[in-house]
Amino acid sequence: MHVKVLNEAVVRRAKARGIDALVYAPHFERLPDIRERAAQFSDDDLLVIPARELFTGDWKSRKHVLALGLSEPVPDFLTLSGAMAELERQDAVVLIPHPEFLSVSLDIGDIRQYRKLIDGVEVYNPKHWWMHNERAREIASETELPAFGSSYAHLPRTVGEAWTTFEGSCAEEADVLDVLRSGASRRVFHRDGVGHELGCKLEFSHLFWENTWKKFDRLYLQGTEPTHPSHIAYDNRFDDVRVY
Repeated sequence: MHVKVLNEAVVRRAKARGIDALVYAPHFERLPDIRERAAQFSDDDLLVIPARELFTGDWKSRKHVLALGLSEPVPDFLTLSGAMAELERQDAVVLIPHPEFLSVSLDIGDIRQYRKLIDGVEVYNPKHWWMHNERAREIASETELPAFGSSYAHLPRTVGEAWTTFEGSCAEEADVLDVLRSGASRRVFHRDGVGHELGCKLEFSHLFWENTWKKFDRLYLQGTEPTHPSHIAYDNRFDDVRVY
């Protein structure tokens, strides 16, 4: 349901693991570029669906929202309310990754506030520790929202470590959007064993590198992000709800 990396090795691994579709949502990449790359790696055996994991709020209190089926690009660093209003306007599929995880997630109060717009809550993520996955399952149950699991793969070896199966076709992007919107029956699976545990620890370790020097370098030393709301591509449309 959600990967950050996409190349030939990822595609081979996904196919070897029996995956039919990947949701590709890299950080800080614009929607047209994501769509182009997704199309490049899609074929009859693997569907790659373009998506955006939006960074809402400021850097210290950001809350991630995963959006599929976008008709227009949406920048990062909008208020949560501003981002959700735009996703509602576009009738996007709205998923909540890693709820209440560290300082990058919606909490149960946020999820209840926007429940009518949300199509699913992630209940298994390899970056989580066991208590995070347990809390995520509680949140999905308490809010009565459909569950999903994902590899959340930032590292190619994590692709296929967790997956979600649905009743119904997933041959086209529209099929996947339909099963998510409808709350169709699904099951969440993940691999286990020493190899899986090692992969989870590597993904968790990657989290600290990703959220320290790498992001500081990109945000403050290399200029404006392509998904910054002040970027010329957004034509100042989000000035009233941007936080930077």
